[in-house]
Formats: sequence, C-alpha cells, structure tokens
Amino acid sequence: MAATQNKNNKSSILARYGFITAGFLIMAIAIMAKLFTTTVIDAQKWNDRAQRDLARIDTLKPERGTLLASNGNILACNLKVYDIKIDLRHAKVQKRKLDWAVIDSLADSLDVYYPRVSDLLSRHPDTIRKYSWHTRLKKEFEKAPGKRPRALRFVKKGSLVDFERLKGFPYLKDFKGRGFRNPLYVEERNVRIYPYGRMAFRSIGRVNENDRGEFHGYSGLEKDLDSLLYGKEGYAKKVTMTSGISNWVTQPTRPGYTVQTTIDIDLQDMLEEQLHQVCRESNAEWGTAILMEVATGEIKAIANLENVNGEYGEALNRAVRGFEPGSVMKPISLMIAFEDGLVKTVNDMIDCSPFQRTNDPHAPGVKSMKQVIEMSSNTGIARVIFRGYGQDPSKFYDRLDSIGFFTPLRSGIAAEDTPHVRRLLPTDSKGNNITMTSRHLDLARQAYGYNTTIPPIYTLAYYNAIANGGLFIRPHLTKRIMGETIDSVLDPASMTRRVCSEKTAEKVRICLREPVWGEHGTARAVRDDRVAIAGKTGTAYPVFEHGGGYDKTRRRYAFAGFFPYENPKYTCMALILAPAGTSANRTSGQVVKNMALKMYSRGMLDNASTFTESRQESYPIMAASMRGNASALAKNLGGTAAKTIRTENPAHNISINAMPNVMGYDAPTALRILEEQGVNVRLSGSGRVVGQSIPPGAELKKGAKILLTLRI
Repeated sequence: MAATQNKNNKSSILARYGFITAGFLIMAIAIMAKLFTTTVIDAQKWNDRAQRDLARIDTLKPERGTLLASNGNILACNLKVYDIKIDLRHAKVQKRKLDWAVIDSLADSLDVYYPRVSDLLSRHPDTIRKYSWHTRLKKEFEKAPGKRPRALRFVKKGSLVDFERLKGFPYLKDFKGRGFRNPLYVEERNVRIYPYGRMAFRSIGRVNENDRGEFHGYSGLEKDLDSLLYGKEGYAKKVTMTSGISNWVTQPTRPGYTVQTTIDIDLQDMLEEQLHQVCRESNAEWGTAILMEVATGEIKAIANLENVNGEYGEALNRAVRGFEPGSVMKPISLMIAFEDGLVKTVNDMIDCSPFQRTNDPHAPGVKSMKQVIEMSSNTGIARVIFRGYGQDPSKFYDRLDSIGFFTPLRSGIAAEDTPHVRRLLPTDSKGNNITMTSRHLDLARQAYGYNTTIPPIYTLAYYNAIANGGLFIRPHLTKRIMGETIDSVLDPASMTRRVCSEKTAEKVRICLREPVWGEHGTARAVRDDRVAIAGKTGTAYPVFEHGGGYDKTRRRYAFAGFFPYENPKYTCMALILAPAGTSANRTSGQVVKNMALKMYSRGMLDNASTFTESRQESYPIMAASMRGNASALAKNLGGTAAKTIRTENPAHNISINAMPNVMGYDAPTALRILEEQGVNVRLSGSGRVVGQSIPPGAELKKGAKILLTLRI
C-alpha cells in the first residue's frame, strides 16, 4: 500500500516537472524566435529606427533675459513655476478603496486654498455647485479607473510651497514615495512676470508663445530687444549609453542678455499719477506723456492712459504715433528761422496781420519773436518762414530733413511712426500741376503745425535739443546690455548730432519762456515760482474717423517744455484728447507743471529737498526672524532697539469676504495674496508694504483696485 502511494507521488512529481520543463522550453523557443525575428528578419527596420532616433537633433530653448529699471529694479524676468497635478490612473490610486468622505474633505481644502474660480465661496450657490472641487472630483472618480485623467491639475503656476501644502491635504497625505512612486507630481515651467504690473505696460511690452513653443516679444521693449533678450538656442543629439538612449548636449544654450532700461520707477509712477489725475478732471478720452533727461536723452518715464467705460487704464502708446501737432511746432520753425538768418534777435519784429487765410488769434499787429511765441501767433510764424521758403516751398521739407527730422529714432519703443510733412512740389505724383497759391497755403500751415503728423516723442526730442544747446540726442529706452560675454553702456555721444548753434538754441529758449512767464502768455497757469518752466502750448482738432473734416467737439491739447529754465535738466511733453472747452494750459500743461513740482520737492532738480513725510524712528529690521533674538542681533550690530517683522502663513490672514491685511509683507507676497482674491494691485515705492488704500477687513469686491505703498 505504501509502495503504491510512493509510486503515485513520484509519478505526480515527474508530471509536474515535465509540465514546467515543457513550459520553459516553449518560452525559450518563443524568445529565440522573437530574437531571430528582431535580429534577422526585422533587423533593417530596427536599425533604421535606431538611426532615426540617434540622428534626431533636439532644440534646447534658452532662458529669456531680464529687463531692469535704471536703478536695477526688475521690470520683467522669468519665474520658475509649477503646475501641480495628480495621476488618477496611478497604481496606488487604483488600489486604494474609494472613501467619499475623504474625497469630500480633499474638495473642501481645495475650495478654500485653490478654488477653480476666484472668490468662489462668496458666489451664487449655482456657481459654487458648478465650479466646486466636490463636483469635479466626483465626476472624475466615478469614471472607470482606466478612463480617469492622468493629469488632473490642482494648481496652476504654483510654488513648491503649494506642493508641500497639497501633500498634507486629506486623501493625498496617505500617498508615500517620491517621483513616479507618488501619484501627486509637479510640472516645472518658466513664466514671464512683471513685478510692477501695468506700470509702463506699453513701453516694457509683453511676450507670447509661437507655434514652436518659443517666447518672443510682441510689443514694447520685449519686441524691440527680442534678439538680445531671447538668447541663443542650444542643440542636443541622442546617444547610446549603458542605461539606454539619452540626450547629449552638443551646443549649450546661451541665456538672453540682461538689459537695463532708462525707466525710473519712481518718476514713472509720478507721471502716471499726474496724467491720470488730469485726464480724470478733464474727462479726457486718452492721454500720453513723456519725461526725458536733457543731457543724456534717456526716457525716464512714459505713460499712456485711455478711458474705457469710465476707468483709465494703460493704452496704446500714442507717444510714438503721428498726430497733427498744432502750435508746439512753432518753436521748431522758429529755430530754423533763427539758424537761417531769417530773423536775427528775439526782439526782431514781424507783421502779424491776416495772412494766407489765417488770422492772428490774439489780434493783428506787429510783434517781436518773443511775442509771436508768447501769444502763439499763426500769422507771425508763417510770415517768418515765408521769408526763406516762400519762393520754393519744397525747400522747407528739405530743411527739416537736413536736421534729421524724418530719421527714425529707434528709441526702443515698438510701432514707432516717423513725422509726415508733405514736400510741396509744383506737381503731384501723377504729374498734375499744383498752383503756387495752394503750395503757399500748405507752407503756412506746416509752419504752425497743421497739415503734418508728428509723433509727440519727435516734438519732445527737438525741444530737448533746444534745451541742450542745439545738441540733439536720440531719445532711447535702453541704457546697458549685460551678459556672459558683454557688458556695454550706451554712449550718448554716439547718438548725438547738432541741429542748431548754441546761440540759436539760446534765442529759442528765451522765446519759450514767454508763454509761461509773459504777461499775455498762453501757458500762464503753468507758472510757479518754485520751478521755472519754459514751454509751448498747442491745440488741434481731431479728424473724423471716416473723413468729413475736423471734429470740433473735441480737441487735442499739448504742452511741451523743459525745466528748470536756467539749467534745464528734464524735458516733458503731454498730449491729451478731451472735449472742447478747456485749454492746453489747464490740461497738458498741468501734467508737466505737477511733475516739475514733485521732482523739485524731492530734490531732483539740483535743489534741497522740501519733501517731508511722517516717519517713525528707523530701526534695524530682522525680517522673518522666528527665534525671538531681534534685540540681541540689534545689540551686536550696534543698534539700541529693533523691530521684528514676522511672516505668517498668508492663508491665516485671508477672510472670504474681507480685504486681507498685507501690511509688512514684501511686494511679491502681497501681490500674490491680493490677486488670488481678485483684487487689482498697484504699487508705489519699493520694499515692504507700509500702507494699503483699502483698509484690512473692508468689504472685498472682485475687481477692486488697491494701492500698496512700499518702503524700505
């Protein structure tokens, strides 16, 4: 009996071994067959594929360069951000038993910290239901495991702090491991950020992504300096390594250059504020203003505002677009007259009686050159120009061309127009005769700023030359270019030409003082004893968009000038389109005046500062010191006291319906907190937040505008 049992066991064991051996033989035969197929029959196909992979060259995108303000503050830079996602097909997710209570807890946390729409919890219940994470997670988890998304995004453009926070949320905190072992992961990418928001938006510019995944500038300095900022692409090829096929960099990328601009953030903020104030008071449709430094031609500030539904925001850069200038052209015409000897001194007299269908707006009579500019006499300036160009009106165009009036400025601002002044030839482009009467009428109008289109930046550039003793320095926004192999500062001398003699420039400066300081000056409201401003007003009617002549319900009001008169430091021009009924004296002139006074009060005009503000005693600041050792540190540094700024968790400072308290935070943190709540932020100054225009705890309204005052 026992022998029979042993025999049966032995047979069973041998049968099993036989099955196993047969299985291994079948697997070995299959492997050998596959090996033979791959290495012999399909060898050419796999070799071709390997050659294709190894021959592929990948293009590596360079890091875009940084734009800096004149003092080194960052205007535009790259920031590394992270999209935080979860793979719902991950093995750990599929193996885990679905607990809806835990999923609901996760949704609650996401709705508070990372809502799908801003200010979600204060919205209508229907909106909450539609956009709540409860709805989204329920939709995704109810799908079959194989049909769930591999990349459900929780956070867009987040930080690693956000990633660590998410890892502590319900449901997610139970997943352990790193990298591919954890279903929660991040995708890293660079974004272009602009720390000063909409300030100088059109001048700084913006970038967008093309169909090749490259970021290039499409406006402002980002576009004009794209070849410098973009950098140089690198290349990598595939190589075989012990661990497989990997990328081998054959040519590394070269990062874009860092470009330092001429923009002064404080002056930019002041100019935008003054332009906004005057535009609002005059109910203007739009306004543009430019501030330049006389000695260098550096554009220190440039502002553009437009009224859209009662709110003023950054607009089309009209500083470089052509407009009929009006009377601000007269000093340039007078400069040519002085330089050509058509008049000798500022006291030379000219008949200002009606001339070429034009009446003197300030009564006919005989006026000196100072009075012609002071009272803005159209007939006076026209008669002066006729002394030299009445016989051949086409030579007035040639004379403007001789001083580089039509040469592109290449200021660094995209979409820059050049002046258009028609050359008054005896025949038109079709060979038809043009009468001398018609040419004379056009010449007179060109002399006092009509029948022409001139961008404000060109007008200001020639006023700057007059203030600079006749030396024209090309206006520019780029100051310095820095990179791995280059560090160059632009030399104003290379951008300089003489447009008139020093004596001529002095005569025109004397005349330009009269509109502000003369008894009958057209810009008397610009006068202020603290700063001597010299300049000229100008007005012009806009043309109807669809033709049909001038629209006399609106006017463009211009003022261009320089200050201080005795030793010009800055030139400034403002151009505003507003309803008829006011004056350049009361609109654009006030922008320039207010800028001059603000700069004077801050000691920026070679004067002692009169600017005062209430300041507490200054102490050393121990930022984010969590150890309670501020006093000891202050003592070691030689101080008698210290104050400590503690950076708390921003989430603890946020109430759903109340304005957050961002006092004491640095600018990036304050911006992030407020923008996450749907608030539009504007910054003034630099450093940490010392004031916010909407007090903490006030009712929070989506789209509200808040001004944060920063101080170091």
